Amino acid sequence: MRHLIQNGRVIDPASGIDEKLNILIEDGKISCLSREKPDADLITDATGLVVCPGFIDLHAHEDPVKNGIRYADEQKANLACLARMGVTSCLAGNCGDNFCDPSEFLDLIDREGCFVNVAMLAGYTFFREKLSAAGRYKPVSFSERRSINAEIAKALEAGCAGVSFGLEYVPGMSREELREAAHLCASSGKMIAAHIRACAEKAPEAAAEVLELAKAESIPVQISHIGSMAGYGQMSEFLDLVDSYRSSGVDVCCDCYPYTAFSTTIGSAPYDNLEEIHCSYGDIELCEGKYKGLRCTGQIFEQERKEHPEYLTVGHVMKEEEVRMAFRHPNVAVGSDCFLSEGNGHPRAAGSFPRFLSMYAGNCGLSLPEALFRITALPARRLGLSNKGTLRPGADADIVLLDPNRLKDRATFQEPTLPPDGIQAVFIAGRPAIKDGKIINGTLGKAIRK
Repeated sequence: MRHLIQNGRVIDPASGIDEKLNILIEDGKISCLSREKPDADLITDATGLVVCPGFIDLHAHEDPVKNGIRYADEQKANLACLARMGVTSCLAGNCGDNFCDPSEFLDLIDREGCFVNVAMLAGYTFFREKLSAAGRYKPVSFSERRSINAEIAKALEAGCAGVSFGLEYVPGMSREELREAAHLCASSGKMIAAHIRACAEKAPEAAAEVLELAKAESIPVQISHIGSMAGYGQMSEFLDLVDSYRSSGVDVCCDCYPYTAFSTTIGSAPYDNLEEIHCSYGDIELCEGKYKGLRCTGQIFEQERKEHPEYLTVGHVMKEEEVRMAFRHPNVAVGSDCFLSEGNGHPRAAGSFPRFLSMYAGNCGLSLPEALFRITALPARRLGLSNKGTLRPGADADIVLLDPNRLKDRATFQEPTLPPDGIQAVFIAGRPAIKDGKIINGTLGKAIRK
């Protein structure tokens, strides 16, 4: 079928295009861009709209899988929220976390389809907890490391894009343990992605640990959600450090979400020392349970940490100017860090990309094409996806139609899954996935294997 999207302002940062053009789609691919209007079986009028490549989320989390069944609620699932805000592809399995074997998750997407295209990282913590009884505060033995790394090697062979680490969540993880697992990516050119070992004043030192490893092993490295790591007054020093390693040849990129609050479970290791993460009890908001929507007191914090360590929280602690500083840097992409518990959690899961475009881009001195580059071409290049993140002829027809005058995130800390305004339509492989914020087809996404 020939599908023509006509009369829109076509912005393709990868090829430098920004003009009124028509796009012809055939067999799920971009056939041509033209001022002419070729014959088509289906015509979509994009008058007054921006037509751009589908957004690519470099820092996502997949949805839970239980007994082989993927959580796929169209209103509450992580990946459904991504689709409604214009994401057509994502890199999941970040921060060392997986809900099941990541290669099995890719197989599941191959069989069933998904809301978005999904590439997977092999989460080191997932395999560590599966194969070791050491716990997060203790190192694992040599024989356990061999078993863990053997499983990760299988996941990489099956198509995972690299290995992710959640170092702050596993204080007992040694540098040798980190090095051995990262080395699995050295020969393949696959990446490591790191939630570094510490935030705030310790963030530069923690970043240097990972950057030194990447330099020594010649491994591409993605540093995760730098707003929540260095957004307390260290961002300038942090970015200078990253730049110094990049100038010395390290293939490094960072991601950030456009909010001044982080999110994690109340029982997680970062909450072991509130002072180190610049938190007071009153900065911490509960996202689940009987205290949902309330800020903590000391009593509530200790009670819920003991009784419900799995509950999600939000920490309202980062500085606005620090997050903006991150987005002014040309090597920082947008990553939503979407992580919901049956629809409870942080609004970044449903609002990050429209919020970045409508609220942060202008304040950071970015034009619309420059801002779109950060969420299309930059992450596509980072993942080596030559057929995504662009509208060039032959590329996959993953396309977003947005109204720049209406574009706005609506998700809040009280209602974190509300879809944005202004995302008029989303196409995956040329077929309609989203229309006016509603899911039309939730099975168009495919597994992306590297």
